[in-house]
Amino acid sequence: MFQQARRRRARVAAAGMAAIALLATACSGSGGSGGGAKDETLVVFTGQAGDYQANFNPFSPTMNEGAGTIFESLFYFNQVRDEPAEPLLGTEYSWNEDGTELSVTLREGVKWSDGEAFTADDVVFTLDMISKYKEMNGTGYKGRAEAVDDTHVKITFDEPSYMDGPQILGKIFIVPEHVWKAFEEPSKNTVTKPVGTGPYLLGDFKGQAFTLKANPGYWDGEPAVKQVRYIALSGNQAGADALKAAKIDWQTGPVPDMKNVEKNYPGYKAVTVPINQTALMTCSDAEMGCEGPQTDPAVRKAIYYAMDRSQINSLAFQGTSSQISPGFALVESNEELVSEKLKENLAPMKPNVSKATRLLEQAGYTKGPDGIYAKDGRELSLTVRVVSGWTDYITAVDTMAEQLKKAGIKLTSQQSSWNEWSEARGQGKYQLLIDSLYPGPTPDPYYTYSYFFSSETTAKVGETANPNFARYSDPRVDRALKELKRISPEAAEQRQRQYDVIQTRIEEDMPYIPILTAGTTSEYHASKFEGWPTEYNLYAVPAVWSRPDQAQIYKALKPAGK
Repeated sequence: MFQQARRRRARVAAAGMAAIALLATACSGSGGSGGGAKDETLVVFTGQAGDYQANFNPFSPTMNEGAGTIFESLFYFNQVRDEPAEPLLGTEYSWNEDGTELSVTLREGVKWSDGEAFTADDVVFTLDMISKYKEMNGTGYKGRAEAVDDTHVKITFDEPSYMDGPQILGKIFIVPEHVWKAFEEPSKNTVTKPVGTGPYLLGDFKGQAFTLKANPGYWDGEPAVKQVRYIALSGNQAGADALKAAKIDWQTGPVPDMKNVEKNYPGYKAVTVPINQTALMTCSDAEMGCEGPQTDPAVRKAIYYAMDRSQINSLAFQGTSSQISPGFALVESNEELVSEKLKENLAPMKPNVSKATRLLEQAGYTKGPDGIYAKDGRELSLTVRVVSGWTDYITAVDTMAEQLKKAGIKLTSQQSSWNEWSEARGQGKYQLLIDSLYPGPTPDPYYTYSYFFSSETTAKVGETANPNFARYSDPRVDRALKELKRISPEAAEQRQRQYDVIQTRIEEDMPYIPILTAGTTSEYHASKFEGWPTEYNLYAVPAVWSRPDQAQIYKALKPAGK
């Protein structure tokens, strides 16, 4: 996931075995259970696909790490709890009366990891940079920043922009001007020697594993977890095996019998949070260069109705997922915002094959002797991109393929490395792709809509979209997003009218075909480290690939008993 929607990644089995050997070596010196320094190394598995490529650019869709750990935002906003932002590089912020000016006070005495002083000029440089390079501007930032003095920044907008606040403050990672000003193409630069203000520095780096080491000069004090070791394995099963052998301390992903983690993995616990929304992404717009039958809304809706979501949940996700709305307001946390104007508030859990086939026939498709529909001599055959080793997603796609046959649709899984999958997603070189839509810095659904459904965050096929990978563009949605940005978050009725517009439009067009709301489950080594988020204390999103939440967790952890 783009962070994405950052989901479980995997790599070929042979390389995974090599990584296990490397991991075992690392654990013997700094990562296993026991006493001393080795208890201060946290070993994590994000699901990495293929060898790591040294890229710590926090604005790159293919970065390994860095956002939150090496590079910091001004504040931290908790996506799962509605609470005040936590100060990081910033200490205070405020809006003027009409929401056109955002003033930020910065923390004094912060140093970059190379010893240079952090100042307001770095913040202004970062904001100006993403304004210049659209592919870096995943938040749609349109302000103008100026340094009032070394510790104060003023950001002005041409119109009220309340909703930009959490994005600018919590989702833009500040980089050092004195380093980055030398980059000719910062959007494409693979940062191999990152200089940041965060709690961690880059340690050793190899293709199969790399280490972040605690920053002794961190403004908030050196973290108790002295090292974080990122390792690559051969997929979800390899992650479960490493967990069973106590070779990793934290992973986010499925394991066998997920309901009994504490019994099956002594010393470990698990936490599940419904936060991301699993969907079939479609390259939806032929005018943007997309090719294939998925550019027809009738095909997308037919797929939507042909799914047996109960079966998918059972076979692929061990029953941890839940219902999803076709308007993509997160049901668990924003149920009151699900539009009453939707044709269906929730996606059906059982298939409606007759409705699916009726939609296809009304769109001019006819069923062939093999039971598969065709139009203009072309069979209704679609390819779904999925990352090798993502066993839950692979099972979900294989299950859907069998289900869609009953509606006359041929679905084929195309597995590849995460790097290839991510490149195809960003460039629009796919028909269908399974991934998740993620929320923004706060629970407000505005951010999901502005990320994935705005014309501002997409691009033609062959150019990098970030993160509107579906190439979706609708002027009514764009107008509603513009209005939401202007309306105070407290004006609930005014905001709901705009949500109604967005939700009904995306239900009609369906550029992302809803599957289920994912129950994101993490397994963590509770007997080795303490301070983990729990369902009773969700101080951060407990997913190892969720940035900058992972950094908040690393900072909160300490070796058990210390």
